Amino acid sequence: MAPLLPSQEELDRRKVVGFGLEKITNASNSEYPDFFPGETGFAWSVESFKKNFRVQIHELNPDESTFSLIGLDASIANAFRRILIAEIPTLAIENVFINNNTSIIQDEVLASRLGLIPLKGNKEGLRWMKWFKEAKDGEPGSTLTDYNTVVLHLDVQCTWQEKGKELFMKGETDSNKLYHNSNVYPSQFTQQPIGRQADFFSGENAVQPVNPDILIAKLRPGQVITLTMHANKGKGGDHAKFSPVATATYRLMPKIDITQPIIGDDAKKFARCFPRGVIKLEPVTVGEAKRKGSGYEGQEGNLKAVVADPMKDTVSRECLRHKEFVDKVKLGRIRDHFIFKIESTGQFDSDELFLESVRLLKAKCMKMKRSLGEMTSHV
Repeated sequence: MAPLLPSQEELDRRKVVGFGLEKITNASNSEYPDFFPGETGFAWSVESFKKNFRVQIHELNPDESTFSLIGLDASIANAFRRILIAEIPTLAIENVFINNNTSIIQDEVLASRLGLIPLKGNKEGLRWMKWFKEAKDGEPGSTLTDYNTVVLHLDVQCTWQEKGKELFMKGETDSNKLYHNSNVYPSQFTQQPIGRQADFFSGENAVQPVNPDILIAKLRPGQVITLTMHANKGKGGDHAKFSPVATATYRLMPKIDITQPIIGDDAKKFARCFPRGVIKLEPVTVGEAKRKGSGYEGQEGNLKAVVADPMKDTVSRECLRHKEFVDKVKLGRIRDHFIFKIESTGQFDSDELFLESVRLLKAKCMKMKRSLGEMTSHV
């Protein structure tokens, strides 16, 4: 008996996770051998992966990117997300040495705020830097060198402006008119390049805050903040301040099938059940009105509901709450179509971050391959 070969339409149907009013259907993954008796062609292969895998770019700029990965398993998509959040190394302030702090902010709170400020610098320099290991459990740590530590300074003192006291006596409350350095910002950081750091971190490429206008503290005349900061290389898995992304998320591509015509006032109501732009209203054409069995007979010129951009949908299932739409629409998500959104904190461009996650996943696979080879060589 010849093996059964499912049609492409049937294969596409199996990829859709169905969303009903109170339940989800077809949630289990059926794409592995022998799930459907007698059928072949489900075994994974590099050739089929290359044929089916696609990347679609929706939005691309240094701070934020949105793109689709099509033809992937959820485990691979989630591996990229976890690597983006926790395993791409970046630079952040790790140790703060406070010489003088007479502001109202406690030393430990000030140090914590400084550590959470995203830094940027020469990308090649960031890759050139080595890991810094702190001494723990009696084991010696790394020695401070130009290879593993960037030194930053902050020295700010608040003073009266020339006519500040006079304006204050007249009731002026604007601190910018009364004081010098009433607000402390990351733009006041200064870097002290050490050794070979001058080759990478100088001029525009110096290590500096991504956003120079983050408010760190407020000062008043006589108050001073003088401190030294050591920035080291780290990963988001160790502390969130090292994570290079503000968010790294993915969701499955929504699928909306209008199975029966929705016309007139029902079409307007149907469009309001979805986020703006998902459903659009179009007039019924002459050809549709004349074609028998189209459902649009005699409706020429009336508005009909048409799916315009399903990617904007959140699959809220609002339309299924209305009885007139229950049998006219099918909602779902495509299980192998992942819509990624990456927001960079500034050290790397958002598209570079994804490419870096691919490189790291490849390195993990190569390491696993070598380990398996060593295991089998001893059998």
